[in-house]
Amino acid sequence: MYAQRPSRLPGAVLWTNEPGAPHARPVLPDGCMDLLWNGDRLLVAGPDTRAYRPEGGPARWTGVRFFPGTAPTLLGVPAHELKDRRVELSDLWQAPEVRRLAARLRAAGTPARTLDALENIALARAAASDPFDPLLRELVAALDAGRPVAATADRLGLGARQLHRRSLTAFGYGPKTLARILRLQRALALARTGTSFALTAARSGYADQPHLSREVRQLTGTTLAELL
Repeated sequence: MYAQRPSRLPGAVLWTNEPGAPHARPVLPDGCMDLLWNGDRLLVAGPDTRAYRPEGGPARWTGVRFFPGTAPTLLGVPAHELKDRRVELSDLWQAPEVRRLAARLRAAGTPARTLDALENIALARAAASDPFDPLLRELVAALDAGRPVAATADRLGLGARQLHRRSLTAFGYGPKTLARILRLQRALALARTGTSFALTAARSGYADQPHLSREVRQLTGTTLAELL
């Protein structure tokens, strides 16, 4: 069973996923990166451009999902280096530090304390690195509202190449891909409320329902009906 709650880290979400169904549901692109703990190892989930299907059997996971664009500064690595990847945190940070953090998480005891300990790791990194770039947050807000990439770049005072370069570092891909992923998430949120697919397409910024269907297939590998 999946559960989440807001983090004390601005824009971040804390989540747990308990073993349930024999086959885990795919993790869909959302513009975010995650710090993960599976009871034994600390990992980082990079930005996805397609659905990620977990390997192995059911397992308990705990995670911090960072607001889009903030994780690279926290982790000390450009997002594009982790695109569509899951990597050991020890590949990014000093191994002794990761072993110390893993020991702290193992000693936490309960799932709730483990989640708090993982959040504290993220908070400590944020205090030391100040990951909250106002320009990037404004970019995410504009694209999530469905504004065109070119108009958003003009409003932010960025050229197309500069915006693309900053987006690769912060999100792992260009602003057009980020806009597609945020639009997908808007559509999923609407469809989950029972909104018809045709109305979901219109309200989310798609040309029509077939356009929505194509985008869902390309980004998730399945259909909207199957996802719901």
